[in-house]
Amino acid sequence: MTLIEERQGFKSDQWVQLPVAQFRLDENEWKIYWQDSKGKWHFIDEIEPDEDFEKQLKIVDEGHNGLLWG
Repeated sequence: MTLIEERQGFKSDQWVQLPVAQFRLDENEWKIYWQDSKGKWHFIDEIEPDEDFEKQLKIVDEGHNGLLWG
């Protein structure tokens, strides 16, 4: 599942969509990934996989040390 931020473009009436994070369910645990500038997704080692999706979503919402929200 990919979380997308949608906002109005700079000096534009058009809206842009930017991927923020990706959640992947692996063996009943949610893992969080970030996307690099080339579109490749990478697992975030510092965030422990967890069965509780809401907990993982909260970590992403808080930004995880500036990695996820640009």
